[in-house]
Amino acid sequence: MSEIPSGWYPTDAQGTLRWWNGTQWTEHTAPASGAEPAQSLRSTRRDRRAHSAEKAIEKLSKSAARARAADLQAIVNRFNAHEFDDVDKYRAHVEAELATTRDAHRDEMERLTSEIARLRDERDTLFAARERLKGALVDLRWASAMQEAGLFDYEHAAEHSATLSADLEALRAKIKTMVREKRATTSTSGFTFNNSTAKGNKFVNDMSKILLRAFNAEAENCVKTMRAGNLEAAQKRLTKVAEQIAKQGDMIDLRITHEYLHARLQELSLAARHLQAVQAEKEAERERRAELREQKKAEAELAREHERLDKERAKYILALEALEASGDDEGVARMRERLEDVDKAIEDVDYRAANMRAGYVYVISNVGSFGPGIVKIGMTRRLDPMDRVRELGDASVPFRFDVHALFFTDDAVDVESMLHRTFAEQRLNKVNTRREYFRVTPWTCARRPQRTPSRSPRVHHRAVR
Repeated sequence: MSEIPSGWYPTDAQGTLRWWNGTQWTEHTAPASGAEPAQSLRSTRRDRRAHSAEKAIEKLSKSAARARAADLQAIVNRFNAHEFDDVDKYRAHVEAELATTRDAHRDEMERLTSEIARLRDERDTLFAARERLKGALVDLRWASAMQEAGLFDYEHAAEHSATLSADLEALRAKIKTMVREKRATTSTSGFTFNNSTAKGNKFVNDMSKILLRAFNAEAENCVKTMRAGNLEAAQKRLTKVAEQIAKQGDMIDLRITHEYLHARLQELSLAARHLQAVQAEKEAERERRAELREQKKAEAELAREHERLDKERAKYILALEALEASGDDEGVARMRERLEDVDKAIEDVDYRAANMRAGYVYVISNVGSFGPGIVKIGMTRRLDPMDRVRELGDASVPFRFDVHALFFTDDAVDVESMLHRTFAEQRLNKVNTRREYFRVTPWTCARRPQRTPSRSPRVHHRAVR
């Protein structure tokens, strides 16, 4: 029988050995033959460790051995590893738990990092909102101060102008800046009230606010009631208000500054410019509509005249055929002359219809309506120019027009423009050039040299009074 290894002892069961770990019997058993013990830890390294532990325990005293055994038992109980095989399992379990915990911690750190970034963005957004609210608060305070001074945002005529809206915006900013910097009014300093300088200063400030508010209200009213053509009256009205404020505030030398008055007058000027432009555009549109109506009338007259001449020509042709059949040579000659006149008239009508610039130029006057020395120089494409003259003398004027000159030309538009340029200095309405009235006499028009048109148009004179 081979030698029994150290730590193994025979048991009551025949042919069986049991392992003594130095403090107590274990559950490990082995056959009494020379085979290796069937331990859970089968590797040679564990055997060597066990053998070394056995030798270390033998060297210790019993008390030290018991203490060491108690510590080891506590460690085993703490980590729940009662057998050597459980150590590897436990280590794998702990490593898995550590890996899971590490992944969970990593996920948590990522979540916390994302949350921190979100909170920082939210903080920046709140800071930006706070700055905007601060700016809005400043704007509200400024708007409140402007309203105390009588400055309100109201509709201005120049706001609808593409060219004047920028000038108006800059001017309004300048007006508000002068009010905020207290450059709209000027007053005395060191004024005392009841022997109190503080009360005196308060009185001056209150009076300045009240009178400035009244002046701004009058300026706004002038803008709202502005009409095209009454700029001068509105400016005089606002200037008079400034003079009245200076008179009422004479005790404290209170007055509207010249710079502020000039800015408010400029505001009136912008409104007047826009209204004048709108009025000029409306008048131009009315003139265009009138020209279109006149052109349609001329075209309708030419069409009717052409139709009448065609019918007349057809009658003459039938009469000519009848005369030729009867052998009346004298009647044939007379009818051929009439047919030639009709053909010439048809040719003229076709020429008038094709040439849009051909027409009649007229010089007329209305002494009963406009007084002596006032003439109207115009042109018409109507087939009968006197129809146009009679229309001008309708119910809009108390008397009919007198005709001084009336002639047909191939380029009536050019001749009319040449006459308008010649008498430009005598034009009554220099703002609206579509008004064709001039302060000249008919004889002056007749004596003025006329420029010959470039293509020598045909000119046919009519009766002149």
